Amino acid sequence: MTKVKYIPTNCRFCGYQCGLIAQVEQDRAVAVEPDPTRYPGEERVMRGCRRWRQAVEVMDHPQRVNYPLKRVGERGSGKWQRISWEQALDEIAAKLNDLKVQYGPETLATSIGAPHTSYWPLHRFMALFGSPNNMGIGQICWNPGILINTLTFGWPIDMELVPNHTACVLLWGVNPAESDNSLLWHTICEFSREGNPLIVVDPRRTRTAERATLWLPVRPGTDAYLALGILHVIIAEGWYDKTFVKTRCHGFDYLVEHVQSYEPSLVESITGVEADKIIEAARIFSQSTPASLLSGRGIDQLGKNSVPTHRALAILRAITGNIDMPGASHLNEMPDFIPEIDLELSEQFFITYCEKQLGKDRLVLQSYQGYERMRKLTAQHAKRLPMRYLTSAHPNLVWQAMITGKPYPIRSLIVMASNPLLTQADTHLVYKALQSLDLLVVLELFQTPTSMLADYVLPSAGILERPLMETKAGTANLAYGGQQAVHPYYERRPDFDFWKGLGMRLGQEEYWPWESFRESLEACLSPAGITWEEFCETGVYDQPNRYIKHEEVNPLTGKPVGFATSSGKVELYSEFLAELGCDPLPNPQPLIEISKEYPLQLISGARFQPYYASSFRQLNTLRAVHPEPWAEMSAVTAKKLGLEEGYPIWVETERGKARFKVKIAQMRDEVISVEYGWWYPEIPGAEPILGGLWISNANILTDGDFDSSDSLIGTWTYNGLPCRVRKV
Repeated sequence: MTKVKYIPTNCRFCGYQCGLIAQVEQDRAVAVEPDPTRYPGEERVMRGCRRWRQAVEVMDHPQRVNYPLKRVGERGSGKWQRISWEQALDEIAAKLNDLKVQYGPETLATSIGAPHTSYWPLHRFMALFGSPNNMGIGQICWNPGILINTLTFGWPIDMELVPNHTACVLLWGVNPAESDNSLLWHTICEFSREGNPLIVVDPRRTRTAERATLWLPVRPGTDAYLALGILHVIIAEGWYDKTFVKTRCHGFDYLVEHVQSYEPSLVESITGVEADKIIEAARIFSQSTPASLLSGRGIDQLGKNSVPTHRALAILRAITGNIDMPGASHLNEMPDFIPEIDLELSEQFFITYCEKQLGKDRLVLQSYQGYERMRKLTAQHAKRLPMRYLTSAHPNLVWQAMITGKPYPIRSLIVMASNPLLTQADTHLVYKALQSLDLLVVLELFQTPTSMLADYVLPSAGILERPLMETKAGTANLAYGGQQAVHPYYERRPDFDFWKGLGMRLGQEEYWPWESFRESLEACLSPAGITWEEFCETGVYDQPNRYIKHEEVNPLTGKPVGFATSSGKVELYSEFLAELGCDPLPNPQPLIEISKEYPLQLISGARFQPYYASSFRQLNTLRAVHPEPWAEMSAVTAKKLGLEEGYPIWVETERGKARFKVKIAQMRDEVISVEYGWWYPEIPGAEPILGGLWISNANILTDGDFDSSDSLIGTWTYNGLPCRVRKV
């Protein structure tokens, strides 16, 4: 009789990684169900998500990569030879060593993604190898908010939404209804149903915006102007928290003068948001205590206007007193467990490669020099940010170095849980760069357009097959995850095994002391006084939030500790930025001009359930729900263009064109919003088709040019691009 086990484990299909119970027979997962005893704690939260239900299908999907593969034909030919892990690791290590001898360690770059892997083993390997060229999409996702909130408050913050306590929620450039469908979205729905004020800023009336009591359909790219307009009203009407501003904020007089010109009528002419709605938003947010504000990728992707928008929103939180307050936000704390900065070993070795960082002479914050300056501030409160995330290489410079060899040749790339041909700007440039390489290695669950160009494709262990511990990169005292449910099927391995195996072959033996990934996680938790088994019982490690920490008294000085900034206060006027010769106050930059040839504005990164970035299009159940990519537009825009729902269209920019189907939606006129990450796994993967890479890929339309990106972080523009539309 077959013994059935029920094992608590986790979903891996988005960043929230909710708790599951896997039904296991003979070390094979046969079913999964939500685990009501672990995050998110309520089974009904997960019932609205389609992703976790596909776990068993993904485990034994016919298109999964199950064995190490080596290219035997021309690059992109789709011809592979099955080899052993040992052969793959031996050959990759030998090739990397040869390239390192010829060009130096900086000849290796990496590309990372999410959510089905852990980053620190890659970062550790790269630190030991001696290359600064780890690459992701941090410049347009996560990094801007982390960096700007740190220089404003002294450390990253998290929003809070506490039922029966939070009085108002402002969601800016974020759409949790589609991006995660998590406990947060469930809580927002409950908050809205109870009649509480919910303000949503978004050019589209998304499912999130439909819940709003006040929707502000901002013109793409003008968010900084809108935020400054709200600040103008709050200050002019005296609706700010006068005590907090006087005692805990620096530079208020400068701010008053700065926002004086951003009158609602002027802001309306720029943003398209009516003046009376700007005034209403200012009134509701400032007079609701506590008020919570959450921003998302919508403002991370505004290019040169991303930093001014983040700064204005940080100031909005501050002058209304919604900092480190229950129900509004809390200032995070360092982990009790081993933080990311120690796992990645960057502090020990960065001096050996920091001078080789691409673009370091231009980038003010997203650079080793910027990191060191910021570290001096956070050190006041004994805090250390992760280094590799916040100094990651600018993708455009990496692609250019591959193609031109300048400022030095990058001849090898290891891609982990990432698909840069779909998820990085300027697909034609990325394609040219990948084709030029001497060595391309991809660690993946499924073959992708990127992996089809690889020299080696290695099978990653995914959902249910590997232990999990996520830690917000060490920026908070929080870890969540759990145990694996089954041993990896076939010859799949955790990505940790790849990096350790490669490191052991390249002289890094002493820095990989653990026998397994699980053992490394056990060691990581040990300083917190918790075992792996205890962690897995609840699936989370956290401590109760402490609030108003800036009022705690330093026993050495007898004075409040304040904030870890240059002034010791919340910096409305940033002394940090002023010292660097940058705008100390949020100053919107000129918008990209719309022309007669390209008269519409493009939003190029919209997310829709049930997919996640470029993942899961192989799953028939999900494709049946959402079979083709959409280009959303208002009814007015569609009528003007002679289009109807379901029409196939080309969306075109100066970079190229991509095909979508018209979806009529409530949103700003003259704006087109397309889904990103679309390809067609059912189409042959070999060249020249590459799984339909060139059909509906939003990044054919985009440009991540370094010279035109933001000079502090390197953020490029994904929203507000000039475009046009024509029928297929």
